[in-house]
Amino acid sequence: MTILDKITAYKRKEIAVKKEAIPIRLLEKFPLFSKETKSLAEALRISTTGIIAEHKRRSPSKSVINANVLLDEVVLGYENAGASGISVLTDTNFFGGSLDDLVLAEKTVSIPILRKEFIVDPYQIYEAKAYGADAILLIAAYLSAEELKQFSHLAKSLKLDVLLEVHNAEELQKSVVPNVAMIGVNNRNLKTFEVNIDISKSLSEEIPKDFVKISESGISTVETIKELKSFGFEGFLIGENFMKTENPGESAKQFIHKL
Repeated sequence: MTILDKITAYKRKEIAVKKEAIPIRLLEKFPLFSKETKSLAEALRISTTGIIAEHKRRSPSKSVINANVLLDEVVLGYENAGASGISVLTDTNFFGGSLDDLVLAEKTVSIPILRKEFIVDPYQIYEAKAYGADAILLIAAYLSAEELKQFSHLAKSLKLDVLLEVHNAEELQKSVVPNVAMIGVNNRNLKTFEVNIDISKSLSEEIPKDFVKISESGISTVETIKELKSFGFEGFLIGENFMKTENPGESAKQFIHKL
């Protein structure tokens, strides 16, 4: 069983419990459920840097990345550094995040917020809306073409942008569906956690031009971003490169200044 298999299996059990505790009809009454969302896709289209800065405490591949910094200080630092959007990992068991992190980020910054989560059920999309997200991540590696269509349609109806993540041409082929604003190429293989930037380059020409193209994972230099821009990428999701430092916001500021 791969790490991805373990995560998604755990998610299905976790969601079954959550549905009993807080059904969708209650999520729809949460104060943030009715808030006006901000488009991450539009923010990236007009951005000069395209940086989506991520808050991530730990991961299955790296264990603890940074458990000492406060989330509100990190995300505010990212916004002040010039990031176009914020990515917040909400998985607790594998990444040390929470939905409370999402709420705190929403209260702290004014730029769009992506809920970074392993979504396997429509419930999580309602949950994202209720806890203040502006966009959600859908991962083609474990979702069927029909699920991608259904989930993206639901997200669109809730005015949430969709970042649809792929790792290869086969996944990309089933991911060109209505209601998706952004297609992200994850340079990290979620089964082995190996990273290769060439994955983004090889898939760039196959992504239709009406999607915002985003490169994710393994981006640590300004030169890499400049190179990826030449392949048509407008967004760059960076987490570990900033989070592994003592002051992620300052690291992001220095990085973006070089851009």
